Amino acid sequence: MVEVTVTPQSSLADRPGGGGVRGLSPSQLVTLRAWLGGGQGERFQSRAFFRADGAGGGGPALHAALGGSYSGVWPGGGVWFLQPDTLFRRLVKREGGGSPFRVRLEVLEGLSMGWGGGEQPLASCEAERWYVGPGGGGVPVREGRVRGALFLPP
Repeated sequence: MVEVTVTPQSSLADRPGGGGVRGLSPSQLVTLRAWLGGGQGERFQSRAFFRADGAGGGGPALHAALGGSYSGVWPGGGVWFLQPDTLFRRLVKREGGGSPFRVRLEVLEGLSMGWGGGEQPLASCEAERWYVGPGGGGVPVREGRVRGALFLPP
């Protein structure tokens, strides 16, 4: 049985997260897809291609991605390389830091490039990524053409 995990399950967005897949056949080729829905109906996703090791495991923290949205070893690559499905969209946390982004991680058979909706994941899990830690807050920034938020610790 294939299983995908992410550690820690809940953390700040700028912290690298470890994760892995186990239960694959040795040398099996899989796609690890991370995705989330934005605040206005858009979707952001990344994908990385991995070949399972001799024990049937793999993942971004220990093994180099063979291609996709990134290549090489990136422990937080699934989240750090999220890109919009629609051009010119940005991943913005509109309601501040009071709730996390919920990122869905899925393991797909072989090299998967599309988003056909008919793809059945071999395994999936969910992770939370926060922009503000407990007790922290965000301050809107508007200076000239710069727009954003400054997230501060307690």
